Amino acid sequence: LPIWQHFETIVPELLKYKQMGYQIISVEQAEGSVQLHDFKRKKEDKICLVFGNEVFGVNEEIIAISDYCLEIPQYGTKHSFNVSVSMGIVLWQLLGVK
Repeated sequence: LPIWQHFETIVPELLKYKQMGYQIISVEQAEGSVQLHDFKRKKEDKICLVFGNEVFGVNEEIIAISDYCLEIPQYGTKHSFNVSVSMGIVLWQLLGVK
């Protein structure tokens, strides 16, 4: 499977991945989200990460089908990162780079 893909409409694609045993994980500040540093995964878990638009975030329809929403802890008044920065932070944490 590809490392990353782009789709005009993503929900049907995410549901396909879910049927293949992937956990759908959205990176978003949402109700019930898990702080990134608190999230535990097994090395063998298959995951599909969803990153949203830098202004509008992850669509509510996608959040509804996600197994988890991860939130990157942030301090101060600004509550968003550039999507490439967010990807770097999340991949660093989830891949267990020490």
